[in-house]
Amino acid sequence: MNITDKKEIAAILDKTGTLLELKGEDFFKIRAYYGAARALETSGMDITPDLRIEDLTGIKGIGTSIAGHIKQIIDEGTFPLYEQLKKDIPEGLPEMLRIPGLGPKKIKYLYDNLGIANIGQLEHASITNQLADLPGFGPKSVENILKGIEVIKKFSEKYLYGSVINRAESLLKKVMENSPVIRASLGGSVRRKKEIVKDIDMVASSSNPGEVMDYFTALGVARDVIARGDTKSSIRLDSGINVDLRIVEDSQYPYALHHFTGSKEHNTAMRSMAKKDGIKINEYGIFRNGKLIKCRSEEEIYGVFGMAYIPPELRENLGEIEAAKEGRLPELMEEKDIRGLFHIHSTYSDGKMTVEQVAAAVRVMGLEYAGISDHSKSARYAGGLQEEDLQRFLSEVDTLNKRYRDFKIFKGIESDILKDGSLDYGDDILKKFDFVIAAIHSNFNMKEEEMTARIIRALENRYTTILAHPTGRLLLSREPYQVDMERVINSAALNNVDLEINASPYRLDLDWRLCRFTRDRGVRIFINPDAHSLDALSDFRFGVNMARKGWLEKNDVVNTLSAREIEDYLREKKIKKGILQ
Repeated sequence: MNITDKKEIAAILDKTGTLLELKGEDFFKIRAYYGAARALETSGMDITPDLRIEDLTGIKGIGTSIAGHIKQIIDEGTFPLYEQLKKDIPEGLPEMLRIPGLGPKKIKYLYDNLGIANIGQLEHASITNQLADLPGFGPKSVENILKGIEVIKKFSEKYLYGSVINRAESLLKKVMENSPVIRASLGGSVRRKKEIVKDIDMVASSSNPGEVMDYFTALGVARDVIARGDTKSSIRLDSGINVDLRIVEDSQYPYALHHFTGSKEHNTAMRSMAKKDGIKINEYGIFRNGKLIKCRSEEEIYGVFGMAYIPPELRENLGEIEAAKEGRLPELMEEKDIRGLFHIHSTYSDGKMTVEQVAAAVRVMGLEYAGISDHSKSARYAGGLQEEDLQRFLSEVDTLNKRYRDFKIFKGIESDILKDGSLDYGDDILKKFDFVIAAIHSNFNMKEEEMTARIIRALENRYTTILAHPTGRLLLSREPYQVDMERVINSAALNNVDLEINASPYRLDLDWRLCRFTRDRGVRIFINPDAHSLDALSDFRFGVNMARKGWLEKNDVVNTLSAREIEDYLREKKIKKGILQ
């Protein structure tokens, strides 16, 4: 492939300089590529396929070596060093340069010291206070990083559910309160509570759709009005996400809501099932022999087929239709079933709240207990608890528990799983805690067999109570480890270890698709916020969403137990493992 566009060639040279800088190469070598890029772009030379190296070295600032690279770019579209650098440098690092004030040296430092390889990981590290004590990263610097990330997000095509749901619910409320709407609901992937969404869908009924659309498209939150019609209008929010509003007559509302909730796979399966009964189903209605079967709600739609109502979270064509016909749908758990929270970080490591503040906040939420589990000693970037700090933590919890009669603080630790699968505290330390959360925070790129064996060894430690964020994913930024989760879950069952649904909107890990398998193996699940701030305590609701999508009922989730029941549960687990008599 020939490249004769001078700007395109200069861009490759400039990116080569950037990649060299991110790799930490020699300053003069880096400067040579940057200089050559500028020299070529500002030169008056025309780039043609027959251009010679000698012609290129006639440009001030371009030596023989780089001239050879330029000739290769002209002839082949690239050159070996550039291709090798692209392999050596994680592709997310150059993208981080888009953040104002974050240069190659800082990015390399973050990658070398914290393994931060893309914007998503950087955002998570910033929010969880991992950067605050690093050289050159003060509070203002972290604030600016987060602001820069928000700007970049505006141009993303995918969004975390946790980042859009509040805005979506606010918009729906405005549409319902300030325009002639009869009924309205969120639809699409937001209503199904998918962890990642592409847009926000709303469905409404009204006898005056024009007035509703005028109001909707004039909302001050719209950056752009993409389309305005009487049945569908679309706007784009400042964040970049599109919002689609569909309006139908009230008699059509149940059918439209069902159709535009989806999923596509669920709708296809419903149409296929209906066709066998001689029925046609679409967004306008359900028809037998061309005659409308009147339904006032989605419940009545499913009732036409002798089915129980299928909650939106389950509409993914993963057996919910068959279960609804056979009366086997689960009684899904709800937010109100949660009675306490585990996996909370305090100022003893990288949390922004004291133990006492955690207790006060969780009590205000109407819950009965909190399990504090700060980072362990290996997590130095997070201020992990060194052994000399442990006694202060344990003593403070004991003091606070004596003060409370209606609330319990459980003493825990998030102990790092080391590369060989051992935990980073010995038994003499681990035995002091009510519960131990085992977690991986390093060496993410191990091969599947090695990673699986590593986790299983941690599960075999008799002090391990819960496996945290089991696949290690960070949504929209880091893929799960290479790990055989079936083997991990079977080992958890064998070793009486519970798994976590980490409810942080950046993780939502355990993936909901694995929940049923986990439950069927007899493994219990905690829904934990992994909170580092008071605001994040309420993130548990995102974990409840995942549990519902995973077909979990109240009894499948451990922290639906009361404080006394949890106390007994943890004690019994220790007895079974031979820790207590």
